Amino acid sequence: MRPLKVLQLLPALDGGGVERGTLEVARALVAAGHESVVLSRGGRLVDQLQREGSRHLALDLGRKSPATFLHYRALRRIFTENRFDIVHARSRLPAWVTWLAWRGMAADTRPRFVTTVHGMHSVSRYSAIMCAGERVIAVSDTVREFIRSHYPPTRWPHLTDDRISVIARGIDPAEFPRDHRPTDDWLARFQADFPHIGTRKVLTLPGRLTRLKGHHDFITLVAKLLGQGLDVAGLIVGGEDPKRPGYAQEIRARAHAEGLAERILFTGHRSDVRDIYAISDCVLSLSATPESFGRTVLEPLAMGRPVVGYAHGGVAEILAELFPHGAVAKGDLDAAATRVAEVLAARTPVVEFNARFLLARMQAQTLQLYGTLA
Repeated sequence: MRPLKVLQLLPALDGGGVERGTLEVARALVAAGHESVVLSRGGRLVDQLQREGSRHLALDLGRKSPATFLHYRALRRIFTENRFDIVHARSRLPAWVTWLAWRGMAADTRPRFVTTVHGMHSVSRYSAIMCAGERVIAVSDTVREFIRSHYPPTRWPHLTDDRISVIARGIDPAEFPRDHRPTDDWLARFQADFPHIGTRKVLTLPGRLTRLKGHHDFITLVAKLLGQGLDVAGLIVGGEDPKRPGYAQEIRARAHAEGLAERILFTGHRSDVRDIYAISDCVLSLSATPESFGRTVLEPLAMGRPVVGYAHGGVAEILAELFPHGAVAKGDLDAAATRVAEVLAARTPVVEFNARFLLARMQAQTLQLYGTLA
């Protein structure tokens, strides 16, 4: 493949799954000798992006205002001056501005246009822009079926099956190694911070404190297991949503009201989630709505830690391939309690990690798609 010049566009680089995927592809581009550029309003990940060899362009395409669409002129100048081979939009508003800039350029001089559908957004003309790329990447089979169902070629003639490529998100097994064990110092610090864990079995629910992540179901599940005589502690691992602080207060108040203050422990945002997975006897995924992928299911499974979760969306795909025993119907907390109890009894080994979910595979497939287009 000849050297390419690739621009990825997203609202910001503050953190999250879209941002992580952007940096992972940027890193792969640099390693392969291509030129990698990312455009966003900025954020805490910019320094890392630049340390890893990519260039950052600052332009706010994520502000929800009609004025944002007017940035298409500036963006078209950026396209023209930099002569990108590929422009890759990863979010709806940046995709709209990218499309407005791109469509006004001569076909023989403009870059190739790629979009990634990271999530199952509300079905609308606004969301449909994520299907406007010359190639559309779906991050899971679930997302591909969502696109096919809600944006059929009968209404969107350009969106034929050959334009949609499923490129599953992936992780680096070196980052989440199987049978990883924390250091004694880490264990001592964590035990000091959360002394109520003691020798209890640890159940972990990772994810930001938003209503969709199923924290109320988690509290109910812990209560059920305690009622069965199991000595468990539940870790809720994730930061509060600054836009909805009342929800965090709500679930804390419920745990306290039900006498579970020493059994349901809130860790807040953590950068040591790998170590927390390692001490977990079971990880839970109880999202109320289907996840487009399910990274917090994949990470502990890669480490050999069992996961019990609602079998819908991308989580169902991952569990089907790596740990079928962990799949239960959405909302079926009796079945979830039974599966967790079986896991705690060590009756259900986790299968070996599937190559489909390797980070290197995702990176290689993305670069191959770029090369084919260019």
